[in-house]
Amino acid sequence: MMSYYLRLAFISMRRNPVLSSLMVLAIALGIGACMTTITVNYLMSNNPIKHKSDVLFHVQLDNWGPFEAAVDPNDPPYQLTWTDATNLQQAQQGIRQAAMAKSGGVVEPADPNIKPFQAGYRLTYSDFFSMFDVPFLYGSAWDKQADENARHLVVLTKEINETLFGGKNSVGQSVTLSGEVFTIVGVIAEWHPIPKFYDLNNDDFGRPSELFIPLQLKRTMKLPSWGNVNCWKSPDEEGFEGFLNSECVNFQFWVELDNPAERSDYALFLDNYVNSQKELGRFPRPLNNRLNNVQQWLEYNEVVADDAQIMMWLSLMFLAVCLLNTIGLMLSKFMGKSSEIGLRRAVGATKGDLFIQHTVETACIGVAGGLLGLGFSFFGLQGLRALYGEFAHKLTSLDMNMAILAVVIALVSTILAGLYPTWRACSIAPASQLKSQ
Repeated sequence: MMSYYLRLAFISMRRNPVLSSLMVLAIALGIGACMTTITVNYLMSNNPIKHKSDVLFHVQLDNWGPFEAAVDPNDPPYQLTWTDATNLQQAQQGIRQAAMAKSGGVVEPADPNIKPFQAGYRLTYSDFFSMFDVPFLYGSAWDKQADENARHLVVLTKEINETLFGGKNSVGQSVTLSGEVFTIVGVIAEWHPIPKFYDLNNDDFGRPSELFIPLQLKRTMKLPSWGNVNCWKSPDEEGFEGFLNSECVNFQFWVELDNPAERSDYALFLDNYVNSQKELGRFPRPLNNRLNNVQQWLEYNEVVADDAQIMMWLSLMFLAVCLLNTIGLMLSKFMGKSSEIGLRRAVGATKGDLFIQHTVETACIGVAGGLLGLGFSFFGLQGLRALYGEFAHKLTSLDMNMAILAVVIALVSTILAGLYPTWRACSIAPASQLKSQ
């Protein structure tokens, strides 16, 4: 019977192509606008490391001044001081841990034909790469001994490797960073988590830094601090060492803990650490430590922009308007088939048969509108990419999940919109239609 109803649906759509096309177009416009904004919101709120989200934790310590909180309402600062980041790293209380910060400087290629350029550094520890499942194209991360000795080793991104070495295996080659010669130990493959969960202080959706080097080189090379730096009081000493020893926060810290018991133990370790620092005259505020896993950290930072959410709700309202227009068009079309419906009732078709027939027709219109809406969504996302450039590149990709969702939304919403016109069509009295013929 389903093939019969499908055949009747296609005959009906061909018989009145203008109304059918208008319905498909109305649904497609609504789906196109809706899916464009839903896709952006979906990618913004995506958890980029779901399989490890429950074992990776971002650490916050409240080293702020006694008279006001760092973040309302009464929240600790998002980042740590150099003192706390290095102390937690050296304590080695987690399975893995990685303090990190953003810096940068001038890159001087070994090839004299390539001009020097400025690039961003991710200062971190070797555990960073295994904690966050960073894939390697060539080589590997540096070892823990390099962390302790602040050796001049560097891991390049694929893009920088293309620039410096034409994409060839550059492990063992040298490159000069901020006036110091570094040996390349690894090249990572394409890796661009969206959002950039491990550092939400510096561009939630930006690309990773181009080069990765050991964090202790910040002190030995006196590397500048890029990104957000916040202080509740001025450093007690002048100069670079004074800044490092100050209460200014500029470092992120992540720890890997496999189960709730380890998390509980680490939380107790943080309390004991802060209490020991209180004895040294630091941490004037009450204990206020935080351990957030990846999903909690994303929600805490509200990485989905308010204007993106507003646009999504507006697009859903636009879809509702399109569906209201579709209801009117369906009602006009179905009521125009009164004589055909009356004849079918007279020869034995039940209301249920007619209901299924017209529901199948509305479903066909919905699927067609959904498929056309996918095309509109694609062009809408391309428009956003052209408007916002590199920032929106990873936020404007229509994956298979979103494509399926578009067709499902179109199908379900069209069937719901067609319930009233279908009911009206099924309620036509056959006798009145036969008398008029």
